[in-house]
Amino acid sequence: HRIRITLTSRNLKSLEKVCTDLIMCAKQKELHVTGPERLPNKNLKITTLKTPCGDGSKTLDRFEMKIHKRVIDQKSPSETVKQNTSISIEPGVEVEVKIADS
Repeated sequence: HRIRITLTSRNLKSLEKVCTDLIMCAKQKELHVTGPERLPNKNLKITTLKTPCGDGSKTLDRFEMKIHKRVIDQKSPSETVKQNTSISIEPGVEVEVKIADS
């Protein structure tokens, strides 16, 4: 089976740690792994006025949130999927697993 694991997070260090843990676990079981492929970041930007009432000088606050995304592809039997993804995942990292027949 072909397995595609998509990881998303706002924290880059925890995302990279989960990626390396997944790849190390798969390589210990001698599975074919490609990745992590780095997908483009999503930059969410919000610009607001500093003053709550709108009077006074027009000074602005700018807030930005970056969402990082990685994709890992594996080829393995369906029985080992649960074992591969059962590693400890850092808080704030979302994992999406898709299984396709090859």
